[in-house]
Amino acid sequence: MSNLVLDIIKERRSAKSYSNKKVDDETLQQILEAGTFAACGRNAQSPVLVCVKNKELRDRLAKINASILGAQNDPFYNAPIVVVVLADSTIPTYVEDGSLALGNMMLAATSLGVDSCWIHRARQTFETLEGKEILKEWGLDEKYKGVGNLILGYKDKEFNERKPRKDNYILYK
Repeated sequence: MSNLVLDIIKERRSAKSYSNKKVDDETLQQILEAGTFAACGRNAQSPVLVCVKNKELRDRLAKINASILGAQNDPFYNAPIVVVVLADSTIPTYVEDGSLALGNMMLAATSLGVDSCWIHRARQTFETLEGKEILKEWGLDEKYKGVGNLILGYKDKEFNERKPRKDNYILYK
C-alpha cells in the first residue's frame, strides 16, 4: 500500500550540485512554512529561519563556512538559496527543535520538486566574530545558535541510485 508521506520520505535525497534556476516565491514560502510547523519541545518554537536569497550575503556565509571546513570550494554547492536555521539556546531542546525544522523543510522541498541538502557548520559560523556581526545585522543576539543550513534549488546532475538501508537499522526486542 502506498502512502504519500512515506513515499516523499523515501524519495528525498541530498543534492550536491545546483543549476541557476530560481525557486519561485510561492514554493519557497511553502517550504519555509513547513519548517514553522515542526515539533518543538513544549511548543517553545525556539528556531528562527533566515532565508538568504541575496547572493552577496549567501557568498559571505559560504566563505565563512568554507574557512571553518578548511576548504576553498563553495560548501553550498552553487545553490541559490540558503536557509539558516538558528535557535534560542536558552531553550533546552533548541538543537532538536531546529533539526526538526530542517527535516520538515527538506521533506516539503522534495514534495514540491525542489532539491535540498543540509549543510553543517552553522553553529561554528555564528561563533566567529563575523558570524556574530551578521547576527547583529539580523537583529538577533548571541543566544541564537546555528543548528544547520538548508540549501535549496534545482539540481543540475542526476543522483546516483539510493543506497540500500543497512540490515540492522531497526531492532525489535
